[in-house]
Amino acid sequence: MYNPNRFIILAILFGVAFILLSASLLSKPFESVEASADTIISTQIEPKLTDLSVVNSNQSKSNDVNCTLPKSYPDSIQQWCSIIENFSLKYEIEPDLIAAVILQESGGQSEAYSASGAVGLMQIMPKDGIAENFQCINGPCFRNRPTMEELFNPDFNIEYGSKMLSNLYQNHGNWRDALKSYGPMDVGYYYADIILEIKNNYQ
Repeated sequence: MYNPNRFIILAILFGVAFILLSASLLSKPFESVEASADTIISTQIEPKLTDLSVVNSNQSKSNDVNCTLPKSYPDSIQQWCSIIENFSLKYEIEPDLIAAVILQESGGQSEAYSASGAVGLMQIMPKDGIAENFQCINGPCFRNRPTMEELFNPDFNIEYGSKMLSNLYQNHGNWRDALKSYGPMDVGYYYADIILEIKNNYQ
């Protein structure tokens, strides 16, 4: 006999599972990020950067930039301020938006390496390592990405992530949609709203 209470119980269980998954994503921010479908499929947003040696040679130049990040950001983020400021100017992004992404993604840990294979401060999927196993319709999803070694370099990682954000903003015309595409797949605007909330809370 048909029992409607059975379906109500199942719906409640699924709701609880969703809440637990959401809480897990918030408690381990840099272990939760994979490239979104827009990031995987769209090759037009892939930044083309100089090689690692050129980025390293520019590191001392970035130290000359004055830090305008709100002092409320923790030291783990403030330590990257000159690099953030440098690339925020280059790619016309507010520095505190880049800082909010870094805080959510890695907590400011340049050696962060997530269970899904994302690397560094802005948790970018490389072409090697765990991420090498992600397959799309036309082959490896991240074959045009930098290597893990490159992405563990803070200057390179922040520049690459900033360029990705800039390109996504140009494609979508607003930061909420751009951040949705930057973040994990299949979470809607959840990730974007977290980043924007962090940015607002640290003013």
